[in-house]
Amino acid sequence: MILSVTPGFTMRSAGSRRVQATVQYSMTGVARFGGDESDDLYHNLNAAGKAELVEDFLFIDGNARISQELISLLGPTVDATVNDSNRATVGTYSISPYIQQRLGTFAYAQARYTARGAIFENEVASDSSSNSFTASLNSGTRFDDLSWGFHYSLIDTDYNTGPDTTFERVSATAGYKLTRKFRVFGTIGEDKNEYLSASGTDGSSYSVGLGWSPSRRTSVEASTGERYFGSTHSFSARHASRLTRWDVRYTEDVSDISRLATDFRDLRGAELNSCPPGTKLPIPPTLLDVINADCDVDLFFGTSIVNGVFLSKLLTAGVSWDVGNRTTVSARLSDLTREFQLISQGEDRVQTVSGTINHELSARTSAYGRLSLTRNSLDSTAAGGGGAREDDIMSFNLGLNHRFAEQFSGALIFRHTQRDSNAANSNYEENSLTASVNMRF
Repeated sequence: MILSVTPGFTMRSAGSRRVQATVQYSMTGVARFGGDESDDLYHNLNAAGKAELVEDFLFIDGNARISQELISLLGPTVDATVNDSNRATVGTYSISPYIQQRLGTFAYAQARYTARGAIFENEVASDSSSNSFTASLNSGTRFDDLSWGFHYSLIDTDYNTGPDTTFERVSATAGYKLTRKFRVFGTIGEDKNEYLSASGTDGSSYSVGLGWSPSRRTSVEASTGERYFGSTHSFSARHASRLTRWDVRYTEDVSDISRLATDFRDLRGAELNSCPPGTKLPIPPTLLDVINADCDVDLFFGTSIVNGVFLSKLLTAGVSWDVGNRTTVSARLSDLTREFQLISQGEDRVQTVSGTINHELSARTSAYGRLSLTRNSLDSTAAGGGGAREDDIMSFNLGLNHRFAEQFSGALIFRHTQRDSNAANSNYEENSLTASVNMRF
């Protein structure tokens, strides 16, 4: 039996077009009885804001986050309130002032500086701090069929243990509208990086692509090219109708755990969990959009906290649709492969597909069900030797929510989780029943 209490607060700015900010903080106290007699205290924070300091010229963005994240794919993947042996508190922050200026109808310029960092509990990963600078100059409204741009970025990250990293890239882009619906585009660039790698860190790059936009509700883009780490591909598509929203995205890039944990400016690749029924977020959503919608976000996609630079190959896809006036159905898919640049770290992969249904039984009562299937795969190197590791995890949730009063609600949730592994003594099964109440004032 597990008892928990979570006091918290939410603050939002109001009445200002030039300042938008939201802070959500909660503290969870946990007491476990039975086989595991233990107590814990967890902190959770989601904060994001943006401000226009000088009209149409100087802006600033900022965010901070505290959450409990998975340490290893080899251990139990349940949440921290049930079993904290494979979870660690992770804190991140970022502050980013930037300027942007329209140069008449000729071009649009932006320059941004960002200071950010990540702190990991019990040194499960190396704490880091980074400074980055980006600048861009893109074509303005004077150019109709032709578009162009120049881009520069520099990210310098210091780690309290382990080697530091530097990522520097300069690129130029151009595009041409063939018809009202079709356009072609291309990019050339040069990377000059510094990090430990078995396959090189510098080199030139190029890509070519095609875009199709038959309407304002539908768009598709695809590109292929070459970078210093090999062939690279990307694809994105979205479609919206009166009742449905579809999105697909595939990207390849070099990253590390610090950048994955602190870059919240574009959440198109994030896994959004526990959004209220009927939530419709803009594409791409920002962290401020996600917080204001009371959604949880998992930037790690269920992967473990591992030091080192890796090549990330990420596919996400999703659809949601309204079935009648009271039912919403959604499905999501994500597939993340991390190919670490040091041979000694190997490769891991997390694949997840999930489906959710929400149904309003009455004006005050709703029911929902969620089924998710996850496969965690690690090659023999990432698994620590002794052969590759593969775990299949099935999780089923069935819940009932009831609003007793305007600011008082309750929920009853049943959860079944099962893991089947090819490693000895690694299977497990969980059945849990959770009753909770929530009061706002």
